[in-house]
Formats: sequence, structure tokens, C-alpha cells
Amino acid sequence: MKRKQLESYLEEVIQFSNPKLDLEQYATDPHLAASVLYTMESSFGDLQDKSVLDLGAGCGVLSIGSVMLGAGSVTSVELDSDAIEDLQDNISEFEIDNIDIIQGDVTSDLLRFLPHFWNVVSVF
Repeated sequence: MKRKQLESYLEEVIQFSNPKLDLEQYATDPHLAASVLYTMESSFGDLQDKSVLDLGAGCGVLSIGSVMLGAGSVTSVELDSDAIEDLQDNISEFEIDNIDIIQGDVTSDLLRFLPHFWNVVSVF
């Protein structure tokens, strides 16, 4: 998949329906997400058939883009239940079946996740 095509798909991802300022929630720009993920795969081969951990997944732009570029599995960690609902809606809309969602706080639960993944994607 070309970067521009990935960006076009990511523009369709539903963004936060109820962003929370105290959690510093903001939408990940589709151009930025496509550029980062495309570079990860095309330059380094870091997505195809790999396990990806998306910390602070929000609505799932990086999770969904990772799957579109061939990730074997993605685990999306998100604290906010409203964002998880948006993420679940996006997963359904794109008919994706290899994203697992964990509700958790990445600042306190981080070490239990890291040993199991090839890549960690996050925009903080």
C-alpha cells in the first residue's frame, strides 16, 4: 500500500466524540500517522506480521494503520472508556479482527506490556 493511500484510509477514522482535556486527548493527524507507519514498514520492515503495541491508542489511528500495513496483531491500550467506544466503532467500520483492546493506564501498567511486542507505537 502506498503512503498516500494509507493516509486516505486513515482520514476516515472517527476521531474523539468526547475529548477530555485532563487526558490531553487530541486526534492523531492522518498524514503524520501514515508517514510514521509507512516509514516503519517500508524502511525497516517493522510491521508486516509483527506484534504491535499502541499505547494511549485513543480512537485507533495508529492501530488501524498498523493493521493496514500488515501487522500480525495489535494490542491497543487506552484508559478512557469513551475513546475505547470510538476505537471499537472504528475497528467495526474497517472490519478489522486482529486488534485487541485493553483498558489500562500506560503510566502504571507499562512494564507488563513491553516484553511481548516487536514494536511500540504511540504519540504523546
